Amino acid sequence: MSLPNCPKCNSEYAYEDGDLLICPECSYEWREGDSSAEQATVIKDSNGNILADGDTVTVIKDLKIKGSSSIIKVGTKAKNIRLLPDSSDGHDIDCKVDGVGAMKLKSEFVKKA
Repeated sequence: MSLPNCPKCNSEYAYEDGDLLICPECSYEWREGDSSAEQATVIKDSNGNILADGDTVTVIKDLKIKGSSSIIKVGTKAKNIRLLPDSSDGHDIDCKVDGVGAMKLKSEFVKKA
């Protein structure tokens, strides 16, 4: 029997644990055939590539940091991102930016590295 891919990150490594299916890559749990299962939000970069937790992205334009006089320059990398699909303010990536620290970014201003 073939198990379905993870609905959140599309990983093919899902496994069964009792009546739940579990994705080892994003830790998402769901029931097979459950009609009330939430549809995973797909977050894409500026070029349309699908982003996943743990990816490395590059900033595509200079970004001003609110409340500070510093900026994030074009080409700055953010490693090991974490996606925030339920963000209400549009900042759907939580990451650590080299030389700046932890912050949230909008996916429209990054590209997958």
